Amino acid sequence: MDLRRARPDEYDAIGALTVAAYEPFLLGPDDDYRTRLTDVAGRDRDAEVWVAAEDGPSGVVVLGNVTLCPPGSPWCELARDGEGEFRMLAVAPAAQGRGVGAALAGLVVDRFRAEGARGVVLSSLTGMAGAHRLYERLGFTRAAARDWSPVPGVDLVAYELDLGREPRTDQRTEHP
Repeated sequence: MDLRRARPDEYDAIGALTVAAYEPFLLGPDDDYRTRLTDVAGRDRDAEVWVAAEDGPSGVVVLGNVTLCPPGSPWCELARDGEGEFRMLAVAPAAQGRGVGAALAGLVVDRFRAEGARGVVLSSLTGMAGAHRLYERLGFTRAAARDWSPVPGVDLVAYELDLGREPRTDQRTEHP
């Protein structure tokens, strides 16, 4: 699996993958968030979209992606001074359980650690139990005081990782 920045020729496929991963959590076909999920070009312009990819029979296959939000990015929602943030971690349904999400989250954590951030934060929908288990395995803890609701009916829970602590060694996801 190769972890790298997204390429413009992959934006449409990345948008479709992200929607497919988030589909069970969207509020129907008219959910406005679908537009934000598919705006990979905008995310990559104002933040950084990273992918996990591998060679497939027909060429490169994108398995998942994450939006890394550097300080000052308009995509930041929770980050305070000295914190990094990531959003929209998504793994293609067919690739879930293969460690793709852990690899992408690990890339983000390593990047912010290398840049001297003191922590990493993220928001997640309350129903994303699988993602919550992943974050907790990676050492993230719930930050209930930072939970919020961007629009009525959408409740987000916050997680944070203190980069002053030693990194966890069990960063692989478990297979179902």
